[in-house]
Amino acid sequence: MLFSPANLPYWIFLGMGVLLFFFMIISGGGGQDVDADVDVDADSSNELSFGQFLGWVGFGKAPLILLLATDLSLWGVLGWMLNVFISGTSNSNITAFVGSVILFGSLMISLLMGGLIARPIGKIFAEFGEDASSDRLIGCVGIVTSAYIPTDNQGRIGQVDVLDIKRNFLTISAVIPDWATIAPQRGEKVLIIEHKAQIYVVIAKDSPDQEQWLTNSSQRN
Repeated sequence: MLFSPANLPYWIFLGMGVLLFFFMIISGGGGQDVDADVDVDADSSNELSFGQFLGWVGFGKAPLILLLATDLSLWGVLGWMLNVFISGTSNSNITAFVGSVILFGSLMISLLMGGLIARPIGKIFAEFGEDASSDRLIGCVGIVTSAYIPTDNQGRIGQVDVLDIKRNFLTISAVIPDWATIAPQRGEKVLIIEHKAQIYVVIAKDSPDQEQWLTNSSQRN
């Protein structure tokens, strides 16, 4: 039953997920963050909205490639396990109806689980693109590759491509400080001003936010 044709889709899903994980490792843990402005605040009614569903499955809270890799890997593993378990307990081949239930059931479970674990995994993968001296990036200029860079208090992250002082290309997770007035958009330049817990704090380059940061820094010194 391990290599049964019924399990072929799940082997494909698992293989695609593993390939995406390898791609992230090779590219330095990068990948563009969806950063869709998912509104998870409930309206006056308690009806499930599409925005709430996207928030539950992790959109806007983890890089898109990481989310896809996690979801596909979980879908492959969970679907394969359910196929083996059900066929083993029933001692018969799985019917088309049961196979469809397993397919869509394992998809929903993998989406919800992927949304929960993609962000912690993202912090682990970030270590592939960074060394212990992460402060070396402070003062460097990067380019925004996600839709935009959210503020620190939103619980989301953006993505920035940057060259360090040794000309190493890195993709980092980034947020802007709560006091920032400009949210940098895709393709715009940002200045890295702080590093904390695998996330970098950035501000829009050549902007009023940069002037305010320089003024505050000079006053502290």
